[in-house]
Order: sequence, then structure tokens, then C-alpha cells
Amino acid sequence: MKQTQLKEADKAEITVLVDNYADLFLADTDIAKRMRVLPPVAPMAEPGLSYLIKVCSGEKTHTLLFDTGISGYCLLHNTKNFASSRAVLMGEVTAKFEEMEAVILSHGHFDHCGGLLDVFKTVDKRLPVILHEEAFALRRVKIMPEVKADLPAMDEEEVVKAGADLQKINGPRTVCSDLVLLSGNVKRQTDFEKGMPGAEALINGKWIPDPFHDDMAVAINLKSKGLVVVGGCSHAGIINTVEHLKSETGISSVYAVMGGFHLGGGNERIIEPTINEMKKINPEIIVPMHCTGWNAINRFAMAMPDNFILNSVGTTYIFK
Repeated sequence: MKQTQLKEADKAEITVLVDNYADLFLADTDIAKRMRVLPPVAPMAEPGLSYLIKVCSGEKTHTLLFDTGISGYCLLHNTKNFASSRAVLMGEVTAKFEEMEAVILSHGHFDHCGGLLDVFKTVDKRLPVILHEEAFALRRVKIMPEVKADLPAMDEEEVVKAGADLQKINGPRTVCSDLVLLSGNVKRQTDFEKGMPGAEALINGKWIPDPFHDDMAVAINLKSKGLVVVGGCSHAGIINTVEHLKSETGISSVYAVMGGFHLGGGNERIIEPTINEMKKINPEIIVPMHCTGWNAINRFAMAMPDNFILNSVGTTYIFK
């Protein structure tokens, strides 16, 4: 198998601009810098996900937006206030929303791409939008055999009109001077990660159980430490995702795993096997968020206490 050459980054800053939870009282650490702003300003939470990712190698720096949350309102509120947070004003965090070079979408679900049009209203310029070729697929959720709920979908023409330079992919791709890897199609390897129960997609004119081919994560190769894996919802399975990126890069060491692990609802049954496999991967840092679900987040905290960090909207993770 031909592997993707992922160059080493000296430093990465990953700021969570949208997530399900906000907490004003979490303490800072050397790695996690919380959003500190003067009252009555505070970060907003919504059940979506968005990150601002900055990578550095020598004199090179690149900034990306990975996913855009649901509403746009929440994302832009947090973006504005992030710029005036203590860590930014003190120079501990250097990422800037206005310096983003591209938008990456993990998949086509509304809680990850809903704020995209509002982003373009704010930046007022054309930007590359990199996504899987099936991200525009129509989707629905089967609530009962006779009851199906349609999910909001992106309108491709509307996205292009807003200012997106669409770049559709299906395989792995590096961006940012080869410092960031997009996973492309995640290879399914485990016997317990089966996707989202009840999810259906219109593929080739037929409604089928959603294969989530568009489910993508990103990876950064942190110098001397290993992979930093950042997931969206990880519908392909977070263990599948990490193992896929290890195989794709030939890098066996995993320093950090963060993002939505989709272990809520019907997927609570696979919490324990997921934790067991994550222990074998043994990342130094584990940050489950968004669709991981409260029960699974608590289980990770108990099972991997030395690795676990509780996320809150506005937190910047500084990896170096």
C-alpha cells in the first residue's frame, strides 16, 4: 500500500468554536486554554461541531476551519468572542478566524455544515471548501418502519453562489503544505462499528442504510509525538478512523484523539468495546465531544483518567 507522506508539524492549535457543552469554570492547563471573556459575554453551545485549526512548521503557518456547526449564529458569536479571550490577548493562542485559508467539511450532516453560508457572509471572499463527493447526498432517519424524517441537506448551487470553490474528494488528501491529512473514505476494520442506526441515504437513486462514505477526519503529525486525530462525528467509527489514519501515514504513535465519537443513542451498546480498543491505541490525550454522548464521555473519564480532558466551547488545545 502506498502511504501518504504527512510532514511533521512543530505546533498545532485546535480551537473548538462549536460543541454541545459550555462551562465557564473549567481550569486552564498547559494544553487546554479555556475561553475567558468578561461577563456578561459568554460562549454559546449547540449540538454541532466546528474547529479552527492552525498548524505551524518552521516559518510556515496555515489556518483551516473544520466544520461549521448548525446555525452559523453560534459559530460567529463564539468566533467574535474568542478573538477577545484572555489566551488570545496574552499571546498564548495565535489562531485567527480571518486568516483561514479553506473550509473542510467532515460530512454532509446539518450539525456540521449548517453554518457554512453564514461563514461566507462574514469573510466576504471566495474560499476552497473541501468535502467528500457524497456530502451533498439526501439523507433521512428511520424513526419507525413507517415513519422517516428527512434531514436538512446542503444545496450545492447555493454553496457555490455563496463563494465556495468546491473541491470534492473521496480518497486521502494533504493540504497546508502537506501538514494536514484529510482521511478520505475510512476503511472499516472493526466488527462492532456499524454506523448510525436508522440512518438512510439516497445513493444512485435508491434509499439504503447510510454507508457514510463522506465521513472524514483530519490528522496532524506532531513532531516527536505522533498523530493528532480530529474527528467530526466519526460515523465510520472512531477506532476505524484512527487505525485508517495510522495505516495511511505509516505512523503508529497516536498522541491525541478528539472529536465526536457517535456513541450516544443506539450506539451506547458499543461504548465498552470502543474504550477497550482506545486503551490499546493509548493516546496521551483523549477529548470526546459532541455526539459521543454524556454517558460515553463519562465512561472515558473513568476508564482513561490520565488521558481524558473535558471539552468546553471555546477551548484551544495547544499541541507542541
